[in-house]
Amino acid sequence: MGILYSEPICQAAYENDFPKVRKLLQENQNVNTQDGKYGDTPLIAASRAGRVEIVRYLLRKTANVNIKNKKERTCLHYAVKRRFSFLDYLLIIILMPVLLLGYIIMKGNTALHYACQMKNKRIVTVLVKANADAFIANQNGETPLDIATRLKFPQIVALFQKKS
Repeated sequence: MGILYSEPICQAAYENDFPKVRKLLQENQNVNTQDGKYGDTPLIAASRAGRVEIVRYLLRKTANVNIKNKKERTCLHYAVKRRFSFLDYLLIIILMPVLLLGYIIMKGNTALHYACQMKNKRIVTVLVKANADAFIANQNGETPLDIATRLKFPQIVALFQKKS
């Protein structure tokens, strides 16, 4: 079944109902409306469900990428976990540069921490090329380099060492 949102625009974004999302925004629905139960915005809901086209549309409509839900997560947290395709990540990353360098407030993890935890070399490479810092420690004192080392991911370790 999935998630049931109290905000129609969040539900439409989650369910990939592009015409409804567009209609609600044309009717002056706030693009950054937060759902009462989860605190998700339409952008977070679309990212959570892997709805790339809706994510792109909401970003063009100036959805705020820094809004956190009740779990203190932003849209990029869910985008990384959904394992979007490389091109989708690239487009999203280009549109969300502020998040690349800042923290995703979930134990102080950045997008680079999450990409390392997923052992996603493509995303790590894109993030490193976008100057994401491999030496920022999360609340546990662990850097993305530490994660790559712990998970025995030598290609990523080598990439970080080459960058430094």
